[in-house]
Amino acid sequence: MSNMTVNQRNQFDRVELSVPTTGVRVRNRKSLVAFTALAFAVLVTLSYAAVEFLDSWARLAVLGGIVATTVGAMIALDPRRPY
Repeated sequence: MSNMTVNQRNQFDRVELSVPTTGVRVRNRKSLVAFTALAFAVLVTLSYAAVEFLDSWARLAVLGGIVATTVGAMIALDPRRPY
């Protein structure tokens, strides 16, 4: 293996997602549905509060900057991101 490139070595070490034992399984679907409903309700409530509070373009620009920074951090810190 010492004469292989990094890409060739990664092909031997990668996890095959087609194998049933490596997939993600949900044990309790009811809790997932309950969490999704609760998260959606919180999202709607916070969105309504933001629409009521943001009365000028400056506040909207600041909120947009915060959202863009958060999304950028999520992309940069993704553990599955290739190097």
